[in-house]
Amino acid sequence: MSLPRNTTVLIVGAGPTGLASALSLINHGFKDFIVVDALVKGDNSSRAIVIHAATLEALDVIGCGDELVSKGTKLTSMNFDTRTGILARLPFDTLKPYTRHPYGLVIPQTLTEHVLGQKAASLGLTVHRPHKVVGMKVNADDTNLADITFEDGQVITTRYVIAADGARSTIRTIAGIGFVDPKSDHGHEFTTLAQLAPADVTFDNPVSNDFAFRGVMSKSNFFLCASLPPTFNEYLSRETGKPVEDRIFRVACGAPIEEGPVPHAPSKAYIQNLIDRFGPLDLSSDPSVNPSGKSVCVKEIIWSSRVRTHSAVADTFFTRLSLNDSSKPEGAAILLVGDAAHIHSPIGGQGMNLGLRDAVFLGEVLVKHIKATESIPVSEADHILTDFVVERRTRALEVIGFTKKLLSVGGMKETIVAWWLPISKVTLRDWVLWILGKIYYLRRQVIWNMSGLGRR
Repeated sequence: MSLPRNTTVLIVGAGPTGLASALSLINHGFKDFIVVDALVKGDNSSRAIVIHAATLEALDVIGCGDELVSKGTKLTSMNFDTRTGILARLPFDTLKPYTRHPYGLVIPQTLTEHVLGQKAASLGLTVHRPHKVVGMKVNADDTNLADITFEDGQVITTRYVIAADGARSTIRTIAGIGFVDPKSDHGHEFTTLAQLAPADVTFDNPVSNDFAFRGVMSKSNFFLCASLPPTFNEYLSRETGKPVEDRIFRVACGAPIEEGPVPHAPSKAYIQNLIDRFGPLDLSSDPSVNPSGKSVCVKEIIWSSRVRTHSAVADTFFTRLSLNDSSKPEGAAILLVGDAAHIHSPIGGQGMNLGLRDAVFLGEVLVKHIKATESIPVSEADHILTDFVVERRTRALEVIGFTKKLLSVGGMKETIVAWWLPISKVTLRDWVLWILGKIYYLRRQVIWNMSGLGRR
């Protein structure tokens, strides 16, 4: 397919973040942009599964919030247990005074992308596929423009590039923007959760319907199980032509680093082994251990993957592609959003949420900048973008710090607290979580941090 030769804004990447960027531009009356993606079709892996309140509010702005809510499951509480007992119940209703979305929305990323894509298509947007970026340079005739070269040799000339092309962003790499882990007091040396094995599975025996989300704390590990909405079954049936009748669950578990790397696509046996070792006993395949007296085994793997829990943030989310002195306000504007700008542990469900908010908020700011450059020099207008990306990078650093704290709690090492307090850190953690579940203010604070309402 032939690509247009010129545009004002080029969005590279048509995942949730790229689509949200496009919808935000349209919402603010701007349509001179092109969206390209390297894949033949959208990604069909579920990955992120929770949209939090602050993100739903942002998605309301671009007309997608209600549709997503209709396809997801409202999470009214987050439950944290040991393998055998209850630790804490954290209800979302403490958010009611602050948002019209006092819940977490359980919806696989696949469905989120599908809803955003349908909305974009209804507004006349075409995603150009598959077009992989392989080069970017300053335009020979106008240094305010950039020529973006694709694998098939086609070139698009543009004033702005929105890099929504993921953690391995080609645009970020060509632009020479660094992407490193911001060190903190809660680095990965404080956790055993260096790698995770997530999977979407069905079970061979009915599983209790009394939970939508639970995290299970065990010695030096963390296990998560969440029930995915029936609309995901319907979506998979349409996409694959193969009906999935059983309820689908997302499970995710830390994989001990000393046992080697997680396979690229963990098998049913691999996931079952993690469940039996670290999951709740009522999901055990061993009937002598399972309180029900029955075995509960993984029936089918719908999707599985591996995740490293490292973090990274771009040195800047905005730069200009320049021939010579990069400090001069010339060259096309390069803007990073989503995973191209920041990545971190999936613990806490913050990654896609932060990226979507980046994208929705960028639309308004970018349109404001474009209009400003019609009447004032670029050097004066650029403070609009600079101020925005400083704020978004600050938010990213806050989220990275938050997820590292969660990692240090979930993957707490089995060592004693101190010589004068010879009890296990894991035991102390469980006591603290039990107390947290009893104190309203602490419960509210955890849910507030999860919701993103305090760091939009």
